[in-house]
Amino acid sequence: MRKVVVFACVLCVDIIIVYTLDLGGTLLKSRTGNLDHNLLLQWAECGLRWTLLCAGSTLYKDAADPLIRRWITVHCFIGSVYETGRSVLFDNYRLDKYNSWLVGTVAAALACLFWEITLPDTNGESNGKDRKQRARVLFIRVIHLYRPDYILLCGAFVFLAFAVLCEMFIPLYTGEVIDILGSHYQWDNFRSAIILMGLFSLGSSFSAGCRGGLFMCAINSFTCRVKVQLFGSLVRQDIGFFETIKTGDITSRLSTDTTLMGRAVALNVNVLLRTMIKTLGMLYLMLSLSWKLTLLMLMETPLTGLLQNIHDTHYQRLSKEVQDSMAQANETAGEAVSGIRTVKSFRTELGETRRYDVRLMETHNLKTRRDTVRAIYLLVRRMTEVGMKVAMLYYGRLFIQYGQMSTGNLVSFILYQQDLGDNIRTLIYIFGDMLNSVGAAGKVFEYLDRKSEVSIDGNLQPSDLKGHVSFQNLTFSYPRRPDHNVLKNFSLELKPGQMTALVGMSGGGKSTCVSLLERFYKHQQGHILLDGQPLQNYQHKYLHSKIAMVGQEPVLFSGTVRDNIAYGLPGCSMEKVKEAASKANAHAFISKLEDGYETDVGERGNLLSGGQKQRIAIARALIRQPQVLILDEVTSSLDTESEQMVQQALACCPTQTLLVIAHRLKTIERADQIVVIDSGEVVELGTHQELMDKKGSYYKLRERLFTDDNTANQDNEKSDTVKAQ
Repeated sequence: MRKVVVFACVLCVDIIIVYTLDLGGTLLKSRTGNLDHNLLLQWAECGLRWTLLCAGSTLYKDAADPLIRRWITVHCFIGSVYETGRSVLFDNYRLDKYNSWLVGTVAAALACLFWEITLPDTNGESNGKDRKQRARVLFIRVIHLYRPDYILLCGAFVFLAFAVLCEMFIPLYTGEVIDILGSHYQWDNFRSAIILMGLFSLGSSFSAGCRGGLFMCAINSFTCRVKVQLFGSLVRQDIGFFETIKTGDITSRLSTDTTLMGRAVALNVNVLLRTMIKTLGMLYLMLSLSWKLTLLMLMETPLTGLLQNIHDTHYQRLSKEVQDSMAQANETAGEAVSGIRTVKSFRTELGETRRYDVRLMETHNLKTRRDTVRAIYLLVRRMTEVGMKVAMLYYGRLFIQYGQMSTGNLVSFILYQQDLGDNIRTLIYIFGDMLNSVGAAGKVFEYLDRKSEVSIDGNLQPSDLKGHVSFQNLTFSYPRRPDHNVLKNFSLELKPGQMTALVGMSGGGKSTCVSLLERFYKHQQGHILLDGQPLQNYQHKYLHSKIAMVGQEPVLFSGTVRDNIAYGLPGCSMEKVKEAASKANAHAFISKLEDGYETDVGERGNLLSGGQKQRIAIARALIRQPQVLILDEVTSSLDTESEQMVQQALACCPTQTLLVIAHRLKTIERADQIVVIDSGEVVELGTHQELMDKKGSYYKLRERLFTDDNTANQDNEKSDTVKAQ
């Protein structure tokens, strides 16, 4: 608001100065009778006005703002610049002093507004520089990722240059054909012009097709390669990463942002070089046709750049909001589809539909705002183009009347001017878009550069692993709740050939122990030793071949039963698959399936029952013959017969270290040691009989959770019994 007041004050002072100088000039002319208004006098008046306004601005600190100083300079001298240019072009038209002052005021305001938007003097200037520098670094990294496709890009750039050069000469020969037809017709000249125009058209079309094909091949190769690298980086992250990042964000990076990365270099550089070559070539040809009309045409450039910059700023911001909104809508739909059983169970189909509709309406409203900005920009731009074309036709007619150019040259010039306007707008847009479009690359590089908090750089691979596990004074909190310690000075020893059962109330930390043993997370304090060596010292693949886990809700992947049992074991024989399935009591039901071991289990194994999936998951663990086996409530979905067969299979490995989380009393009673965990600490440890004799925490826990005479109802009590953290 204060700047507006300053502008108004400067305008008032300036109009007083203009009126005073005009009055003084009139009085002096009335006395002398021979004072003519000429360019020299006008430049002197402008210099005097600029001196007085700048001197006056020093008296008020807000008037010393760089924006106001620039406006004063442009405002004072633009009239003289215009009159000088007009006198070079024409001698029969001029503006009076007050109209010139008004035109200069508007033009100066537009010029300074354009400068302020493109190169602002704001407090956030350093931040803007940092952002642009970061964008340049990202852009260079994207170019480096294109290294395997450099041959395709070089070939595309060669065809690009041929296409542009051929395309530039088509309007020139079009105008020449018109001049030949309009003047003394000569067949030889006409034939030569037609042949050359046809050859240039054919060369332009052929080169443009080759250019586009090579660029698309480079983009597709780049996108595929980056998607593989990004996916490989994602699957190597720790579990805590996936708990803090939404699935929609990850899929958006894989599907959308990688594509935008590919377009950032190939398509943007393609457009930039093509447009720059065409612009320079057409400017040269237009200057050769009429340098006066060329100068007139260039007056449109500042206004076009201003409109383009304003449009790009708002349009890109709204486009980003649209992308985020679409990601949220996709996430909402994905949640409903993945949890369709829960949706059906609670009859919330209508609620989920409404929730998805709300997300879509948010996206629709943002798209409407974005498209409105685009429509207004196109309207103003088209009106500007129409005004410039009218001016071009008007002055072109005058030049033809004065014999300064022919009709064909005017037609060629207008054709060039139409393309040049589009090219200038494209250049103004592309310089910013080349850096802004790599914003998507920044998110991709953020995932590519991220190092998993759980190191996988170990190289220890002993040929003989006993499976002795030791938890020593562990302290751990989840990444999403760093202020809450799930384990506190936790110590436990798992010996080879023994079965250890973890019991306790929900939230006590049982499943957390399993997750740390599987190296899903990194503990904050303490150590986990395997045969006396820290887990992080072991080679990643070796460690997970020796430690296997079966969870309460096993995950199967789309594919056959055989593929799921032999998951991660390429080249595994069918005999080993059947042997592991037999140990898990799964061979019988698999054999009854339509295609046996080649039966497709469906997405996430949804074509199988819970018990069938559980047995396949157990077979998947047993086929690896692990030295340390973790069972997290795996018998919850098994009948008594299957449970007994699984227990018998586990008994066949007397040297195996077995860690069990279970709610069935029969399973716990067989354990060599029972560990009672409460609030992340070991409160009791011993055999079933020892702990019962103590009548402590385990005794009370048994009375609350395990004494149910009707074993058939135990499966219905799972929601109230011991569960994984």
